[in-house]
Amino acid sequence: MRGVSSRYVLVLLPLAAVFPAQIVPAKTLPQQEERAGRFVGSAGCKSSSCHGGAGPNRDQFITWTQRDFHARSYAVLLNARSARIAETLGAGSAAASARCTICHSPFASVASARLKATAHPDEGVSCESCHGAGENWWRGHTRPDWSHAIQIAAGMRELHNFYARANACVACHQNIENALLKAGHPELRFELDGQTVSEPRHWRDEGQWNGVRAWLTGQAVALRESSWAVSTEADSGQAGGDRSNALAWLLAKTTEATPLPRITWPSADPATLLAQADGLARAAATSDWTQTSVEQLRVHLAATQAEFVQKGSEATGGLARRAERLVLALDRLTVALGDDHSTHANAATALGRLREDVKSFERFDERGFAGHLQDFRYAITLVSR
Repeated sequence: MRGVSSRYVLVLLPLAAVFPAQIVPAKTLPQQEERAGRFVGSAGCKSSSCHGGAGPNRDQFITWTQRDFHARSYAVLLNARSARIAETLGAGSAAASARCTICHSPFASVASARLKATAHPDEGVSCESCHGAGENWWRGHTRPDWSHAIQIAAGMRELHNFYARANACVACHQNIENALLKAGHPELRFELDGQTVSEPRHWRDEGQWNGVRAWLTGQAVALRESSWAVSTEADSGQAGGDRSNALAWLLAKTTEATPLPRITWPSADPATLLAQADGLARAAATSDWTQTSVEQLRVHLAATQAEFVQKGSEATGGLARRAERLVLALDRLTVALGDDHSTHANAATALGRLREDVKSFERFDERGFAGHLQDFRYAITLVSR
């Protein structure tokens, strides 16, 4: 059961009528308005001549139903854990509460006039949750004479650009109400590259270094949303500030080592960080990378061990969240650099220790983490020679 802020429910549902946060980038994407077509439901995609068959571009429906956790998102609302959370919140049934269905059963938040008879809330997060209402494009989008531009013009949501993709995902994968967290909902950590890799593939991304672009774009979008939550007190308290500061610290370190737009943390206030993060996300989506630039960034981030042992540094909880975001970054950069780097024995061992270090905030040992970070830096320096 996942909760999103009223910002999404009140402002963005009328635009997308399903997953919120469809923010169209002015410079990197053509302007696209949400079409007012109806939602067909996944049943419209399961024909063997469409996406329910075999072979490339024909098995997406089968991949979703058999392997994708999104297909089971509604079922999560029916388990005992969701029942306990709903009871704690006084929300009645999780499957009937808009605080839960907004992400676990998006069609439940769509006006009945926009749902065809084949669209059912219990199908969870399905095709149109990401691709947009399909009434105006679902019959034609698999035709060989339909280009991607024609599909988008007909109303399919643009997802090739990483900025657009991150915006389509972040609303249900980053911010969550404090009340839901206190009731037992797990904390959410948006990281576009790793979460995309773990998703059963039914698409292809063209070009090199897409993992780096996806990671950095996703982290910038996560900072934008976290900054919004802090600035509006939707994510108040020490933990909320720590979550936002961890992202801001990581991206400040990243942008000081790249030609991308800077994140001026800690001098920037949340509203300024929000704008800076959005600008970085737009630029990162189409950024240029080489093996050398990725290696240099990884070494630069790994050289931050001193910041985890400085006297007078922030509380351990804040350092733990900072370390967690750093390890995610090092992991994705290592994967992007290829097997000869990610499987190097010493580097792999050191990275594994770092992952273990950030599994528990309560048991986080900043000095131990700093030592393991130094080991990792030494290992990757040897690999890069």
